[in-house]
Amino acid sequence: MARRRLSEEEVDLWNKVVEKADRLNPARVEEGHATSLPKPKPTKDPIEPLTKFSVGQKAGAKPARNSLKPSITQHLSKMPVQMDNKAYGRMKRGKLKPEGRIDLHGMRVDTAHPALTRFILSSQASGKRLVLVITGKGKDRDEPGPIPTPRGVLRNQVPQWLSLPPLSKAVMQVTPAHLSHGGYGAYYVYLRRLR
Repeated sequence: MARRRLSEEEVDLWNKVVEKADRLNPARVEEGHATSLPKPKPTKDPIEPLTKFSVGQKAGAKPARNSLKPSITQHLSKMPVQMDNKAYGRMKRGKLKPEGRIDLHGMRVDTAHPALTRFILSSQASGKRLVLVITGKGKDRDEPGPIPTPRGVLRNQVPQWLSLPPLSKAVMQVTPAHLSHGGYGAYYVYLRRLR
């Protein structure tokens, strides 16, 4: 059974009893008597001791030097698969044959965008599911300059155009083409069925 603490009233009462009582053995003095309140239990210090720390221990790995926006192929590969997984795997391996193709080589942005829009919408209207959009890899820039420019204007613009209306309603999946169909200079575009 645990001892309980004495209240102030009980300590005062005890002191009065001790004053009026005679000692049985006056030669022997008791060391501990209840003249004061019991000592409170020490409480734990709310501040935890500091752990050993070294500068940079929680810092992540160093970022890649000049890590700019991820490439279009990296961005497209991280997109979730919207179509059948088996068909998607066959398409990425170049086993599915595109039912239509458009070549945007040599076109400027202002003529390529309407041509792509016309081609995608007419392909969907005719019931085609997989088409190939050839953009080319783009030219290397001779003047580097302070602002980095991506290689291949059409190669970077076509996936953005396909993700915006009116083409976004027609397009289900965009993936870089297999080497047999143009590699990084072309895209497979898997179209939705018209309902």
